Amino acid sequence: QVQVVESGGGLVQAGGSLRLSCVASEGTFRDYPAGWFRRAPGKEREFVAAINWSGSTTQYGDSVKGRFTISRDNAKSTMSLQMNNLRPEDTAVYYCAVRSAFHLDHNGDYYDYWGQGTQVTVSS
Repeated sequence: QVQVVESGGGLVQAGGSLRLSCVASEGTFRDYPAGWFRRAPGKEREFVAAINWSGSTTQYGDSVKGRFTISRDNAKSTMSLQMNNLRPEDTAVYYCAVRSAFHLDHNGDYYDYWGQGTQVTVSS
């Protein structure tokens, strides 16, 4: 069982930046792909970004491409999401998730371990 905890959310003005972090409880984190998802009030969960076990492959949702960067440090069992040029429509609860399978996936239903979420609010 992998437990994950997010941190780094907060309130920022449009155009600003935030960095989210995710810490996993087990060293086996380094064997798994992981991702970030978000859910805005009244909306469906949305794929944000994913990264393979080694960090060599990353994927992004269309709405964040060019603005967000996902990375990981397996030695520390951590994953990060650098968010730049934030927009009000990025306001959501952001979740870290880990998938106990080899391939990346944009569908959150295929991720097995989830954090409790961290709130990101972008003011206009």
